[in-house]
This record gives sequence, structure tokens and C-alpha cells, in this order.
Amino acid sequence: MEALMLESSETEFASRYAAFAAEGELYPQPEGSPLLEFATGGRVLYLFDRTGPYVARPGFARVVVHGVLDLAGTRRLTPEEERGTAETLTVVGISGVEGTGEVLHVARQVWVVRARVPLVLAAFEPLPPVQVGEWVAFRTLPPLHGFLL
Repeated sequence: MEALMLESSETEFASRYAAFAAEGELYPQPEGSPLLEFATGGRVLYLFDRTGPYVARPGFARVVVHGVLDLAGTRRLTPEEERGTAETLTVVGISGVEGTGEVLHVARQVWVVRARVPLVLAAFEPLPPVQVGEWVAFRTLPPLHGFLL
């Protein structure tokens, strides 16, 4: 069985999903830290820095936030569940999230979901079938990845 690749390079991945970048504030980290502290959508996310050391500067930033889905906590909401559902995003542990949101884009094994902020969510296994405009509940495995634009 051929292994599924979610990205061919960090530059290509960031470029492909740049239209779905979250906007927020980056805060300085200790020298050599692999984590970005990124405040967006009323949450503080700790992202594994995929753009390399010394690129991130404190202040306003656009970041592609990428997570690998925990399929046990991921599903399409029924039309009944969608009614009255609001976008939610809860930080789980140091670098994971769970929530509900609207699907903005669907690719092979990738969903872009707006859940207070746009998130690029992927899986190494087949995802439940969804269409743009439907709502999903999701949970990611740590760590979240950040691609600074």
C-alpha cells in the first residue's frame, strides 16, 4: 500500500492553503523553541513551527493552521444537528483542538473547516464524505502545525 503524503513541502502546503490562513497575533518564544504562540479567534494556539527557526516575528501574522484529525472524534453533523449550531473551538492539551464548524473546502483527504478560525484538517485514512457548506464535529491529534505566510 502506498503511503499517503499530506504535503510535498512546507512551502507548497502553505501556498496551496494560503487563502485559508488564520489572522492573529504571534507572541515571542524562547530562543530555539519549535512552538509558535498564536492568538486567533479568541483562542491561543501552540503550533509546531513548520516554516523554520527565526522566521516568525512578534505581531500580526497570517498562519495556515493545520491539524491531523483523530477520526474517532470526527464526523459530519446531521441536518438536525446543524440547525442552531455555532462554530466552536476548544483547545485540548497543549496543541490539539476540537470543535464544530462549516466545511469551506474539500480535497482528497483534507477538509478546510471554519470553526472560529479557518483550519486545514487532514487524515491519513478516508474521511467521512462531506460537501462544502455542511457542518462537522472534529478533534485533532497533537501537535497542530503552523505555516507562517
